[in-house]
Amino acid sequence: MRAVVLRSHGGPEVLTIEEVADPTPGPDEIVVDVEHTAINRADVLQRMGLYPDPRNREIEIPGLEYSGVVSTVGAEVTQWSIGDRVMGIEAGGCYAEKIVTHSRQALPVPSSVASEDAAAISEVFLTAWDALVVQGGLTSGRWALVHAGASGVGTAAIQIAKAIGARIAVTCSAGKADACRELGADVVLERSPSDWLGALRDLVPGGVDVILDVIGGEETDRNLKAVRTDGVIIQVGLMGGASATVNLGLILSKRITWIGTTLRARPLERKLALCQRFIDEMIPLFESGELRPVIDSRFPFEEIADAHRHIESNANVGKIIVDF
Repeated sequence: MRAVVLRSHGGPEVLTIEEVADPTPGPDEIVVDVEHTAINRADVLQRMGLYPDPRNREIEIPGLEYSGVVSTVGAEVTQWSIGDRVMGIEAGGCYAEKIVTHSRQALPVPSSVASEDAAAISEVFLTAWDALVVQGGLTSGRWALVHAGASGVGTAAIQIAKAIGARIAVTCSAGKADACRELGADVVLERSPSDWLGALRDLVPGGVDVILDVIGGEETDRNLKAVRTDGVIIQVGLMGGASATVNLGLILSKRITWIGTTLRARPLERKLALCQRFIDEMIPLFESGELRPVIDSRFPFEEIADAHRHIESNANVGKIIVDF
């Protein structure tokens, strides 16, 4: 099969396509013929040598999500058959024509979603739902704040919040504000150089219940000021930097819960449980049309380096798809 193999780390030019051996499934695994994958910020960091695959594979193939068709099933697999449409997440290896995955980690492609768009669902919707709802406790009537509202995670978070009856404020660049409003964001704030914190305080005086932050850096102290007493901050990324000066007294006086989280390095058992719950709670919302993948652009597999350049330009609204 063809796959992107990282023989070195650096710019997009290190993404080289090679022929490698096809994967073989274990008894509780399936092999998926990958038709589409998508670009994530974690892929960029891995390419740069800053976020290695926790599995420590001999051949380093990046890529965190896929959609495709089941081509082989392990001896103990009962819920999938050859030809089934599936999508899902992996710790790596999705920049390849085939991927082996645990049968209970694969997700069914909703009947309302075209196969070519399904690769835009798993990573961002699992991340946003897990952060806001599972860990953050967001429910109907409560307020969420999500940074980078036009990103893949941001566009998923807006839709999830609205689908469960919550209210949501997002920050984004001025040029992406209309896209966030069209998805249903109740409040759209320009992140920089405007004073989003001051504007949010005027609109949501008591503070927000849950914050999903992929930025970190200078936004960290503002988050502590923006969240309400007994609120929750979910730290999902650090695009703005890993260091910050904060007022720790706010954590005590407001009884703030601050959670750091990633999907990639979680134990398999926790990933399987999350995916099975996602099938029960979120897949029906795709079937009903309340949730949908947001596609920014598409690139052929041979131009995957250009897809990386595009996400690094910060020009995208939603997901960047790579087609095999």
